[in-house]
Amino acid sequence: MSSQPHTVLPWVVRRTRLPLLSLRCVDCGSESATTGDGRFRVNANGKLLDVWLLVRCVSCDRTIKLTVHGRAPVSSFDPAELGGYHANDPELVASTLLDPLLARRNRFTLDWNGAWRLDTPSARLDEAWPVQVEVVFEDPVPVRPDWLIAQGLGLSRNEVLRRIKCDIPLRRTRIAGFTFILMTGD
Repeated sequence: MSSQPHTVLPWVVRRTRLPLLSLRCVDCGSESATTGDGRFRVNANGKLLDVWLLVRCVSCDRTIKLTVHGRAPVSSFDPAELGGYHANDPELVASTLLDPLLARRNRFTLDWNGAWRLDTPSARLDEAWPVQVEVVFEDPVPVRPDWLIAQGLGLSRNEVLRRIKCDIPLRRTRIAGFTFILMTGD
């Protein structure tokens, strides 16, 4: 990147709510579901447990069960995790929903529109140049770096491509942190 001294600014991409699910409803055919209150259903059959995450269709309010664990022995569960399923722990709901294996197994994708925000510190960019920005993702929000940087700096994407030095491709969707250097507008 650059060996010149520079100001380092932290940016954080945070989840504001759980994302919607793109999942076809069997009743109305709608493509969108939500986690609602984020509830689990645990069903015991002898020494085996089934655990589902309950979501509902946005259009018709039908409840849809997403399989978290199917016919798993009770002894295979961590007691704290099992307690979280019974208590409908919000953090466990979020981590379960964001698990890519659950999405693949239950054939849904996450719709992050309106479910995240970019927190940037208020900094005067007229002091020290160049400025290094470290972007951290608290959740795996898929976003293109050029769009995120344009949003955070209030620049056009063409201006971003002209003024940014970055070791990653700016036009490919990312879900992990990265660092870039903003050069002067001269």
